[in-house]
Amino acid sequence: MGQIGDKTISHSLAYLNNVRLINYRLPCVLSTQALFADTFLQNNKLDHVTQVMGYHPQYLDPFLRTQNYILKGDGPLPFDYRHYIAIMASSRHQCTYLVKLQIQEFLLQEGNKEWLNGLCQVPQKLRDLDELNKILAHQPWLFNKSHIEKLTKGKDNWSLSEVIHAILLLAHFHCLSTFVYGCDINPKTDSDEGHTFQHATVPCNNQANNNCDSTQAVDAEAGVELLMLKMKTISEQQEESTQEEKLKCFQKEQNQSAELITDVGMSLPRSDIQRFTSDPDFSYRDFARRREASEIPTFRIQDYSWEDHGYSLLNRLYNDAGTFLDEKFKTAYDMTYHTMGSKNNVDTSTFRRAIWNYIQCLYGIRHDDYDYKEVNELLEKNLKTCIKTLCCYPERTTKDDYDNVMREFRHSEKVHVNIMMLEARMQAELLYALRAIMRYMT
Repeated sequence: MGQIGDKTISHSLAYLNNVRLINYRLPCVLSTQALFADTFLQNNKLDHVTQVMGYHPQYLDPFLRTQNYILKGDGPLPFDYRHYIAIMASSRHQCTYLVKLQIQEFLLQEGNKEWLNGLCQVPQKLRDLDELNKILAHQPWLFNKSHIEKLTKGKDNWSLSEVIHAILLLAHFHCLSTFVYGCDINPKTDSDEGHTFQHATVPCNNQANNNCDSTQAVDAEAGVELLMLKMKTISEQQEESTQEEKLKCFQKEQNQSAELITDVGMSLPRSDIQRFTSDPDFSYRDFARRREASEIPTFRIQDYSWEDHGYSLLNRLYNDAGTFLDEKFKTAYDMTYHTMGSKNNVDTSTFRRAIWNYIQCLYGIRHDDYDYKEVNELLEKNLKTCIKTLCCYPERTTKDDYDNVMREFRHSEKVHVNIMMLEARMQAELLYALRAIMRYMT
């Protein structure tokens, strides 16, 4: 373990000692403390992503194990390559926070400092990964077996196991960028001069806090009650829609999502971290408006699913990686405290399923057994817009986007939704990539 300054030690130990105060609503505080302590001992620091995820220790545990495995565990790629690929992936969304963290890790692995001048300075093998990085980050449905062929053939070729390792790193950091922007984590939060994360105000009892805005609390409670009523109505529905009706609802949802305003025409300032990628203007385009739709059909989950296909293929190409990811996906999808705002004993499954399937719908993935009219009933337009922005254009997210949606939710519940966005998007990217690899192999 390297040298740690006394100031860093005192700050971090003080933070660990006060975890109980920060996470007073968690059912498993000691688990959070143990995860924080382990992370600090491994990395000599406790980064802010880990701190925010600490609201949900049952997810933080598989997340950290997966991240440690692909960055530090056994695998075909050298360690400096792993962190440079993480830099490339984070740069696609101009996520300065992650880029700076990974530059530090790259240098700790004695990476070539000249590579930090940009793609023009890296080996051709890494430059060849740029096209894959761009497509996976923004339009993964364009990914096909020809991209695998280009990488695995020629002078600076990749092995198939190296390709899958690189894909996991790219997808992980694309989607972690969504989480970072969604939780308003910025480069200053891990420095001594940086600010601490500002927790959103939660609905409270006016008798307990005279400074609480009682009107806001009443509105939030009314919003939760209406959402609970909608969920109850859906769960009690007796009639099953036909496959044709479900398909029409899916197509309608795609078309409506394409109409959502996400400021795609807004000009963002060029960032110096874009030196780690090319073609900065390449971005997400609505799947419903893709060109040559007949050549890029909807991805039917029943034809190629994570459970039946992707999991086993990934485990075959990269030992245990599928197992790590499977636990992380399941935890994010199933995690619940049976609460919603100030309400307890709530079955949130229909709401969680609507969020997950809506995100994958944005990427052209259709669940045949799901009725997409539930998405329209449960997700308000402003929430859809926020989800679409965070998943597809996270660099355009503002603090107001976070504050103005799900006002009735606690901060920890908003973090939960951000976790679902991270994982639903990652699964979508990997499904396209793994299907392309399968087709290449056969």
